[in-house]
Amino acid sequence: MTTTQAPSPLLESIGLPRFDAIRPEHVEPAVRSLLEALGATVARLQDDPAAPTWDNFVQPIEDDGERLGRAWGVAAHMHSVMDTPEWREAYNAMLPEVTRFYAELGQNLKLFEKYKSIRNSAAFAGLSPARQRIIENELRGFRLSGAELPDDQKPRFQAIQEEMAGLGAKFSENILDATNAYAHIVSVESELAGLPADVITAAREAAEKAGVEGWKFGLKMPSYLPVLQYADSRALRETLYRAYATRAAEVDNGYSKPEWDNGPLIKQILALRAEEARMLGYRHFADVSLVPKMADTPEQVLGFLRELAAKAKPFAERDLAELQAFAKDELGLAPLEPWDVAYVSEKLRIARYAFSEQEVKEYFPEPKVLDGLFKVVERLYQVRIQADSGPVWHPDVRFFRIERDGELIGQFYLDLYARDTKKGGAWMDSAITRRRIPGGIETPVAYLVCNFPGPVGGKPATFSHDDVITLFHEAGHGLHHLLTRVDDLAVSGIHGVEWDAVELPSQFMENFCWEWDVVRDMTAHMDTGAPLPRELFDKMLAAKNFQSGMQTVRQLEFSLFDLLLHMDFDPAHQHVMDLLAEVRREVAVLTPPEWHRFPNSFSHIFAGGYAAGYYSYKWAEVLSADAFAAFEESGRPKGSVLDAETGERFWNEILAVGGSRPALESFKAFRGREPQVDALLRHSGMVAAS
Repeated sequence: MTTTQAPSPLLESIGLPRFDAIRPEHVEPAVRSLLEALGATVARLQDDPAAPTWDNFVQPIEDDGERLGRAWGVAAHMHSVMDTPEWREAYNAMLPEVTRFYAELGQNLKLFEKYKSIRNSAAFAGLSPARQRIIENELRGFRLSGAELPDDQKPRFQAIQEEMAGLGAKFSENILDATNAYAHIVSVESELAGLPADVITAAREAAEKAGVEGWKFGLKMPSYLPVLQYADSRALRETLYRAYATRAAEVDNGYSKPEWDNGPLIKQILALRAEEARMLGYRHFADVSLVPKMADTPEQVLGFLRELAAKAKPFAERDLAELQAFAKDELGLAPLEPWDVAYVSEKLRIARYAFSEQEVKEYFPEPKVLDGLFKVVERLYQVRIQADSGPVWHPDVRFFRIERDGELIGQFYLDLYARDTKKGGAWMDSAITRRRIPGGIETPVAYLVCNFPGPVGGKPATFSHDDVITLFHEAGHGLHHLLTRVDDLAVSGIHGVEWDAVELPSQFMENFCWEWDVVRDMTAHMDTGAPLPRELFDKMLAAKNFQSGMQTVRQLEFSLFDLLLHMDFDPAHQHVMDLLAEVRREVAVLTPPEWHRFPNSFSHIFAGGYAAGYYSYKWAEVLSADAFAAFEESGRPKGSVLDAETGERFWNEILAVGGSRPALESFKAFRGREPQVDALLRHSGMVAAS
């Protein structure tokens, strides 16, 4: 008697991923078979004597590519949110093969010639603008993938791509391992003075789970940040600050392992990127990075960042002087140490604006926050968001659907809480992208992932206002992906959008967290159920730009460091910490200790897609602030910025078009003009009083 083995759930290309059935052992056979299928399709089409067209050439490659992308996307997602040893091994086992395959695909001259043939054919003019843009993007991609390199150089170029992918994954894993390895046990209750009750409860529960007496603190944000912000014990703050600042570094901090040191990886990654740029004929990697972006040259970006720094630094210096004076005069803390900054800032905020972040947090229970977010989306875009059912990877994950006039538009997963197997930070990623298939339109699905504190003591989770802003930010990315009306995969949703414009919809959404009619409807005190008092909101609003100068120059510090690192920096003869010190002398007002190893956990640029592109946050902030100003202009006379008419235009001109046209064209179609920096400076409170 023979038994037939059930097909791998990773091979299913229709419907939601079956997270209830997908296992690490499914990754290798599924991904390998899909690599072979796409490889066979490419081999057949590259030698087909027929003239290439969209239907006989581009579409078959896109279809097989989507199947591979979907399966590998699930594996990558699980590596990020359920990083168990089994998932890590499964992902890393196939990462070199997947990277090598795409590197070879990008260098395939026969394919390159076929795309060029379509571009140069009379039929090209008859393609839709979206498909024309896809062809142009493909040609650019081939050039950046080394398709035009001499044959004897292509193996080295492929090896670089493979090595960089492995180094990026290892960089991220080192941070996670170092973060999880650290634990500080407080055994004396008096050391907890100043900490909020829910943080103390969570620390007690963590200690009980670990089988130790006392209170356990770690380096995950829900544990680490409250200590820095609220703990009266300066020693406790310093202990956790030192541990956090030296994660994944060579510094002897008592818990790290040499194999977690990201320092050597940084050198290798930078050297490989520089080599890649030289092989492609560019001056440096920053030139390569900017080819598909809105900004024209690294020099233009440097000018943008330095102009913004010149405007922000006087405000930052004023912020720091006020902080130092308050620390010395009111708290007896002189000199102001780095582990004092968040603590003193919170005390100064309370003294100046008569409220604390902890007081505000009690008004933002998770159910009310989600309801408020959904109402904003529903009012702006005349849609409906409802709870939905689908397989999930963890019991805490929830699933929702978006409909308009009863028609399904998209669905999304919400994974809000921090856990040991989840990498830090917050992000949106695509599970399924909208596209036209033989049966009609396949609707998009997104992952929204955060690292917020979960429920403690049997009560719902409560979020800080900063957490709420983060949630709105990721929801903005999600809407960009979910509300697309483009039917061609490669420019649908967030695909094909210039990297320095991709933050526009996310940062745009943050602005609603400062509108009374929005905030009022998403608050209910965790004990009394009372909404946030208007008086407290007015204090929050007054404090909105508290230390905005310091926050701005900090972002500019990261952006300049990233860009200069990928320009004329030589990792073989220069040290990244020396460059960072140089940047800080130019723009920063606060300088961390010499032993601080910020670059070792700068995963945005070493394990993410932001290399020579971190400036995108500030670049897109100009666009998002200016876009939101349109809602202010149209909404104020009506009494609310939740203006459906303007929302419809924003949907039509920004969200719906995805990457099907240049982002600047989309912005101008919505705003009627070029972007202006005025709104950003106004929103940030960095406009000099007249």
